[in-house]
Amino acid sequence: MNPIADLRKDYTRQSLDESTISTDPLKQFEIWFSEALNSQVPEPNAMTLSTVSDDGQPSSRVVLLKALEGGRFVFFTNYQSTKGKHLAKNPACALNFFWPDLERQVRIEGIAIRLEESDSVAYFQSRPRESQIGAWASPQSALIANRDVLEARARQLAEKFKDVDTLPKPNQWGGFAVDPMRIEFWQGRPSRLHDRLVFTRWDNEWKLHRLAP
Repeated sequence: MNPIADLRKDYTRQSLDESTISTDPLKQFEIWFSEALNSQVPEPNAMTLSTVSDDGQPSSRVVLLKALEGGRFVFFTNYQSTKGKHLAKNPACALNFFWPDLERQVRIEGIAIRLEESDSVAYFQSRPRESQIGAWASPQSALIANRDVLEARARQLAEKFKDVDTLPKPNQWGGFAVDPMRIEFWQGRPSRLHDRLVFTRWDNEWKLHRLAP
């Protein structure tokens, strides 16, 4: 017996049809995201971000969507992290949302663009103070000797900024906005005959097609 291979779930909750989906994929995403929120899906804004290294090696991790503005998907990170360095050299990336309770997935491919510094500063200073200290303390993706090093640095920075009401944003920290070129909506269906509707953008117009599951 292979316990992994034997895992099975039949998807039966809903369907997805060309006649009912919005003609604007960003509006459709907002509809699904709102339904995920209302269904109390755990961390509905969690998305897998995939980037590519100089030598073509893909890399993925989960980050949090923080806004959908101007038709772009916004997240924040350390620009010196692995993902930050990847995107600085190759801004092509992919995002993936998976809401298993709703048997839904959204796949997005696009180009990541750095946010304006003022936008990154505004968001940074809206974060909880402990998260701001954490952004200062962590040399994200760098090797460290142990956790004690990180916690000691956080304590030092908390002391350094104890009399500062508004912390400055670290230069190496900020946001990206992913400009989508392709958005696929996936709805689980029985017998693995899932619904897959994909929008692709040509000359600033979205074209809709159905994909085989």
